[in-house]
Amino acid sequence: MNMTMNPNKALWEKGDFTQIAQTMRQSGEALVAQLGITNDLNVLDLGCGDGTTAIPAAERGARVLGVDIARNLVEAGNRRASAQGLTNCTFQEGDATDLHELKEASFDLVISIFGAMFAPKPVEVAKEMVRVTRPGGRIVMGNWIPGDPTLVAQLLRISSAYTPPPPEGFISPMLWGVESHVIERFEQAGVVRENISFLRDTFTFNAPYPPSEFVNQFKNYYGPTMNAFEAAEKNGKARELQQDLNALFESQNTSPKQDSTSIAATFLRVTVIR
Repeated sequence: MNMTMNPNKALWEKGDFTQIAQTMRQSGEALVAQLGITNDLNVLDLGCGDGTTAIPAAERGARVLGVDIARNLVEAGNRRASAQGLTNCTFQEGDATDLHELKEASFDLVISIFGAMFAPKPVEVAKEMVRVTRPGGRIVMGNWIPGDPTLVAQLLRISSAYTPPPPEGFISPMLWGVESHVIERFEQAGVVRENISFLRDTFTFNAPYPPSEFVNQFKNYYGPTMNAFEAAEKNGKARELQQDLNALFESQNTSPKQDSTSIAATFLRVTVIR
């Protein structure tokens, strides 16, 4: 085993995020529909997973490159694009903190929906996103908001209560959901404040199974939740964690059907004009 493996890569290759991504397709398509994507655009989807936003962007005719740190998700994205006959959509491995293989000013639109926010070195991430965007182009990020009462912020909050404290120097990915931090990072990347705007938006997870099964999907396939359960298991608290998450998912589920789940989560949508 390679002991020097990037811990962020290890985290996102750990499970199989495609299982969670299947519950995010409708909202991914709805978000892309709002971005004014046309067939003459070069689009980069950073932290793309298996293509929840990259594939809808390609279906609108844009030339799309999806970049993700997790090899299994890159492979899954290429399989999805191929199965849909999308020759204008390719996926490759890459690190949001260092996109040296991508030329500067080569994209009209850079999208990162719950992707680049999880990379370490946030200032480097902002600089790289700005570097590869052409002047006049756009960057659109979707970032979860710390302390928000909706699903994902609460899932991560509960999970962190069961895991050991992060290493020294760790910067919480949730700070990408705080406007002042976003402004500071993009200003360090050379963007003026007037070119950064925000709105609160909603992403809905829709699953064809009950909330308790949805918790199990996170437990079995989502790296951060998998780590929380491993730590809780060692401390004899796995059952407690399961109960906490079951209660969270049950309380947030708005589906009228017993055998399905629909949970809306609030996020911060960031738009940066290069």
